[in-house]
Amino acid sequence: METKGYLEFIGDELQKLTAIPSPTGFTTKVASFVMEELKSLGYEPTMSHKGNVHVVLGGNEHPLVLAAHVDTLGAMVRSIKDNGRLKPTTLGGHQWPTADGDNCMVFTRDGREYTGVVLNKEPSAHVADKPVETKEENMEILLDENVNEKDDVLKLGIQTGDIIAMDPRTVITKSGYIKSRFLDDKLSAATLLGIAKWVKEEKVSLKRKVTLIFTVYEEVGHGGSFIPEDTEDMISVDMGCVGDDLGCTERMVSICAKDSGGPYNYDLTTDLSNVAKSKNLEFAIDVYPHYGSDVEATLRAGYDIRHGLVGAGVYASHNYERSHMDGVKNTFELLKGYIEL
Repeated sequence: METKGYLEFIGDELQKLTAIPSPTGFTTKVASFVMEELKSLGYEPTMSHKGNVHVVLGGNEHPLVLAAHVDTLGAMVRSIKDNGRLKPTTLGGHQWPTADGDNCMVFTRDGREYTGVVLNKEPSAHVADKPVETKEENMEILLDENVNEKDDVLKLGIQTGDIIAMDPRTVITKSGYIKSRFLDDKLSAATLLGIAKWVKEEKVSLKRKVTLIFTVYEEVGHGGSFIPEDTEDMISVDMGCVGDDLGCTERMVSICAKDSGGPYNYDLTTDLSNVAKSKNLEFAIDVYPHYGSDVEATLRAGYDIRHGLVGAGVYASHNYERSHMDGVKNTFELLKGYIEL
């Protein structure tokens, strides 16, 4: 299959992944989906107790882990208000100003699902004396149900601790732009599924032992805290930052030299940049001022590994995000080149 075919596969997988609500802590369905996709490709994945999906693509030398996360930002019902509206609490680094006016879904523990909308306490321009600051304490979930008081909501089976997921609104344009919530990090997860498909369909003979891990608690800091004991190198495949003072664009692959947790392994980062140069890829080496990744959780868990971070450029992180299929292509080709070193 030509590269174009793999990119189409990645785009299809992205749309399937974003269609599965998976705020951090509510990831059983998305992890099960990844398991089934890997099985359909001919692999034998396993799931850890916490819900991470592991699969070995092949090889037995110098073990390498590539990790992407399938948990996302979201919210949880903190309490039910007397007027029948829900008071939310954040899951992960969710930014409420980006969700004001978004559609959402509420999931109860007995399996019921309800639609709603996220709004601040006084969203009407014709009513408010002054704009309401869109911070958590001012936000409400209005259910698309005829509820006017707390008891009405309780009768629906909704309670404190239920999950609230925002509408991803995934679009891939004819010009290749990818617009969606949760490209961080479902775009990378789709890319790793593309790598798995490439290894199987092209019958790639891997020398390195390559393991893919799809983690489920990255957004709260412990997704990558457990990996195979023999791992030597680990690369988090997560969104590349795009913004002021950074070199990466949405059409490039980003290689991170340093983030909030400190520098990534210098030699591994150099190896990645050399692969990118040798394959004439569009890439940038950047420093992310406010960022953390799965592989840093791995290091804090005590593993003796070299660590790196790469990903397709994503603009407007933790917002309604945007990337491009060229960025996916550059990331896909970089990973292919690195695992064949």
